[in-house]
Amino acid sequence: MLNRLYVHVPFCIKKCHYCAFVSSAPEQNDLVDYPSLLMSELKLQKVEIDPLVSIYFGGGTPSLLQPQQISTMLENISEQAGISINAEITLEVNPGTVDKTTLLAFRSAGINRLSMGIQSFDNCFLEGLGRIHTTEQAHMAFRNAREAGFNNISIDLIHSLPDQTLHQWRMELMQAIQLNPEHISIYGLTVEENTAFANTYPAGSPELADEDLSADMFELADELLTASGFAHYEIANYARPGFQSQHNSGYWKRDGYLGLGVAAHTFLRSGYGIRFSNPETLAEYRCSVMAGKLTQIGKQELTQSDAMAEYLFLGLRLAVGVDLQSFEHEFGQSLESAYGSAAIDLMRLGLLVKNGEVLTLTMRGMLLSNQVFAKFL
Repeated sequence: MLNRLYVHVPFCIKKCHYCAFVSSAPEQNDLVDYPSLLMSELKLQKVEIDPLVSIYFGGGTPSLLQPQQISTMLENISEQAGISINAEITLEVNPGTVDKTTLLAFRSAGINRLSMGIQSFDNCFLEGLGRIHTTEQAHMAFRNAREAGFNNISIDLIHSLPDQTLHQWRMELMQAIQLNPEHISIYGLTVEENTAFANTYPAGSPELADEDLSADMFELADELLTASGFAHYEIANYARPGFQSQHNSGYWKRDGYLGLGVAAHTFLRSGYGIRFSNPETLAEYRCSVMAGKLTQIGKQELTQSDAMAEYLFLGLRLAVGVDLQSFEHEFGQSLESAYGSAAIDLMRLGLLVKNGEVLTLTMRGMLLSNQVFAKFL
């Protein structure tokens, strides 16, 4: 049984230089035909779905779809799966693809939350990232979204960009705060394999921020955003009270979710959990759907050990941390019996802290979260 839905739209006007997600420029009729493939896949899925509490259109650039297509899909989803009356329905938006008219239409279609990929307020950095929008378009898109009636807007920013200084990052944060969104996601640049950046900035490139500068940028974001009333509720995410991402919070709590579309991932809460994904090319995905036999890539039935590790490294991402009694109830053993002295060692290093029966990351632990999580794998 699941109650969350992710819909992947793998089309972009052009690929950003840092992007490792499955996306490409649409070919003729791709944008027209794709929604019907998604709805055909939904009909073929053999999973039990409760009325959905969150739906997330991600990508890629889902704002390349027409508002009427989104409206039709939401109607079909409602008919086939049911949508809770207070469901959070998010659309990822590239500021260079929308105007006030389209935003009004997306709002009328049923979208009630926007995730706006601004990434930077500096035109030089935007050009370096390969973004299609400008600083001016970012500000205009945000104003238009407000005028279209959106009162739940998240923006994304990236720090540790090539040659970025701490002062420049401060200016980025100040502009974000001045916009006054409900939610801000802050990501440190990671140079992924098979991206344009991987060729331009190989490991050790002097243009890239070192660990100390990246840590300073992370801590500056925490200082400025929390002082401005944003709660730091997850390692990379800040929200005004009541505006935490409901959909992403479901991921971190290991709620079941269904993924539709090219390369979309699904997690089923059966046994200790089942994970699989869809084919990573549009051609393979189309063939699978049209044949009426869905292809599940990399299907994995999680063991108890897998599930315990996930429970910890996902739960520790959240500021509320991991409730150790809930962990023991879920898996029939205590953290100590499962992992020995690992948590104690991490507490001695100042990376974890235990308050009563709750285990959380410290600020230093957030900076070194990958090293913390590795101890539980």
